[in-house]
Amino acid sequence: MNNSSNGYESIPDESLRIRKRDSLLRYTRPLFIITLLVWGIVVLLKIIQNFTGINDGNSDDKYHLPNPLVTNDGSLKVSFENVRNGTFQPVYHSLQWIKNVNNNDDDNGLYLTDANNTFAIRSVFDKDYEQVLLNSKTFKYQGSNFSVDSLVASPNLEQLLIRTNTVSNWRHSTFGSYFVYDKNSEVFYLIGDNIALAEWSPNSYDIAFVQDNDIYIYSTKAHSVVNRVTDDGSSQIFNGKPDWVYEEEVFEGDRALWWSIDGSYLAFARIDETKVGEFILPYYVQHEDDIYPEMRTIKYPKSGTNNPDIDILIYDTYHKSTFKADINLGSKISPVLLTEVIWVGNDTVLAKTTDRSSDILTVLLINAKEQTTNTARVHSSDDGWWEITHTTMFIPSDASKGRLEDGYIDVLPINGYNHLVYFTPSNSSKPIVLTEGSWEVVNGPSVFDNETGDIYFIGTKKSSTERHIYGVNINSPKKVYEVTDTTKPGVFTISFSSGAKAALLTYMGPSIPYQKIVDLKAIQKDSEIRGNTKGRTLYYLEENDILQENMKKYSVPVKTFDSLHLGNDSYGNEVIANSFEIVPNDFDPKRKDYYPVFFYAYGGPNSQQVLQTFSVGFNEVVASQLGAFVVVVDGRGTGFKGQNFRSIVRDNLGDLEAVDQIAAASIYASKDYIDAEKISLFGWSYGGYLTLKTLEKDGGEHFKYGLSVAPVTDWRFYDSVYTERYMHTPQENSEGYFKSSVHNVTNIAEAKRFLLMHGTGDDNVHFQNSLKFLDLLDIKGIENYDVHVFPDSDHSIRFHNANNIVYDKLLNWAKQAFNGDFVKLR
Repeated sequence: MNNSSNGYESIPDESLRIRKRDSLLRYTRPLFIITLLVWGIVVLLKIIQNFTGINDGNSDDKYHLPNPLVTNDGSLKVSFENVRNGTFQPVYHSLQWIKNVNNNDDDNGLYLTDANNTFAIRSVFDKDYEQVLLNSKTFKYQGSNFSVDSLVASPNLEQLLIRTNTVSNWRHSTFGSYFVYDKNSEVFYLIGDNIALAEWSPNSYDIAFVQDNDIYIYSTKAHSVVNRVTDDGSSQIFNGKPDWVYEEEVFEGDRALWWSIDGSYLAFARIDETKVGEFILPYYVQHEDDIYPEMRTIKYPKSGTNNPDIDILIYDTYHKSTFKADINLGSKISPVLLTEVIWVGNDTVLAKTTDRSSDILTVLLINAKEQTTNTARVHSSDDGWWEITHTTMFIPSDASKGRLEDGYIDVLPINGYNHLVYFTPSNSSKPIVLTEGSWEVVNGPSVFDNETGDIYFIGTKKSSTERHIYGVNINSPKKVYEVTDTTKPGVFTISFSSGAKAALLTYMGPSIPYQKIVDLKAIQKDSEIRGNTKGRTLYYLEENDILQENMKKYSVPVKTFDSLHLGNDSYGNEVIANSFEIVPNDFDPKRKDYYPVFFYAYGGPNSQQVLQTFSVGFNEVVASQLGAFVVVVDGRGTGFKGQNFRSIVRDNLGDLEAVDQIAAASIYASKDYIDAEKISLFGWSYGGYLTLKTLEKDGGEHFKYGLSVAPVTDWRFYDSVYTERYMHTPQENSEGYFKSSVHNVTNIAEAKRFLLMHGTGDDNVHFQNSLKFLDLLDIKGIENYDVHVFPDSDHSIRFHNANNIVYDKLLNWAKQAFNGDFVKLR
């Protein structure tokens, strides 16, 4: 009973306590729930931040991936989405300048345009002038529809040469169907299908074309083939068009035939690949139903192996006969490399040749009438090499202007810098030096004004990271004057009307690009200088207004150009390299050991990346999305700083270039706000090679991460023309080839991690290079790397959406590296 009574007697006190508790909970439960919600949101935001990289704007010294969308002040950021949709892409136009319709010396500023679905001739001086050539970009022939892929007017503008059904071949070459359109009769005539190239004769009615590696002459008078110039074309004999190595490395185009000035002769190259080694490229994903790979072969001369044989032949259109010039001149170094061909008179061809290692340049003169070949001059490279150029310019005689004999303008090193020189007569061996100084002429002369004697060219006179237009008169050597405003940074290109009276001047940066048409001979000058200091602006062809408006909406990371002092070379001379850095959004210099550095490098001989052009692309995406400094350094071996700076890398590629990248990394690692444990290097092609060589030499001391795309790893695997220019042959330089190869993979593995990507269909840098490197990693048991292979992609890595993937991979991989997600493995 006691337990029962004790229980009942306690009921009143417990009831009161429950009522008090319920009353308290009525007020505290909402507050508790709200508190839980707030903390839940905070935790959720932190989780989202970890996954998306959104930074809450705190200022501690621990690296955070920044907000990918906006800056701290709410401005929009650069991203792949707005780069890929063209938000920051400048618009550029090109003009196909043509000669006066009357074929005289008057320069009416005529050009071909395809505006409003019509091909027409217009004049920059007369906005009302129009001569319609073709009123549609499509046409019908025998009941079938065709699209105009390219169009070239005959010199007299009476007919059009049209290419359609275009199929790409290698980098520069195509195949297609060619038609002639007579605009007077409005009739289309088919020349043929599967034609590699076709070109008007200066006489306006003959066309030379290449089909199945043979050359034919098509007459628009007879509307038929009137002569077959060659009959030995085959899969290994190329007439009038280059094989793979000449297209890629020598002519840098698809043409190996050259009409004489009046169309009396046709010079052409005959390339014999019979002795050249064959490389097989397997293709795996060309067709869904394929169960065996498609095997394609390519004649590819690797270093130290047989080069193609080459000859120059000249066809006489009147006598319908052909003779072969002796471009080897009995040389024991046969076959030579034929690097440039130009007519320097009605019956005289100038041909440049070098030995296979580009040590000796020989200039030949071939007389088509007398069928003779003579040496005009021979030059040694003086411990450097001869780069291949295509800028030699014929200067015709004109007694009224004081030019008594034909001549030509060329580019030669003068005290170690490339400059314009004038040879007259054409067989002279002693040049007249037109420009000189510690700067360089870029790409030779742009145009020669026959009336005034002025030569216009692009040069680095102000800075090697800029390109300005200059002029010099052929009768006043070394008196160089400015055509563009050098008081402001600028990169300019220019193209000229037939008589050099008008020009399309293109400003490419560093600010928003624009294009304008300039009358160079105008007496009246511009009241406000913008770009050109010579001539008068007729009108702007493009001001990129849309781009200017887009730029206002985004906070684009700031790019600044500078010179880096990288220490002294082995001779005690200071090494000064051009560079630029892109500073990430919301940069705070007070932060300690915080910011990653993303180096990008190419670094190939005579190349240049540090040029003050406008661009918003992958580098800006990296700076914006990863909050990293992006740095580009043009170290030794790169171009436009003189022969000594570039030629020092000869016979030992990958060494000094890597030294300079490491020196630059050391400079950045010493900055208080840089996290020295988060410095990476990315490169593609030669840059991919330089990335691996830099990791190899650095041994993880400065560069902790590397991203290498389509790299050369052993120069024995690359083509002979490019490689031997800088390395000689493996037989002559076996030690140099070994040292220049990527071979010390254990040193590379001292980096925290590295990434390798390559396309299996790369006809330029064969996938063999990466496979060789991967095999070395396997042998040494190295595992701290990632690989992504792109089936059937060539060197540009674009097949089946590959280009988006390769850049996504680069960005995400670097994000993981900077975020500390990688664990080092060996």
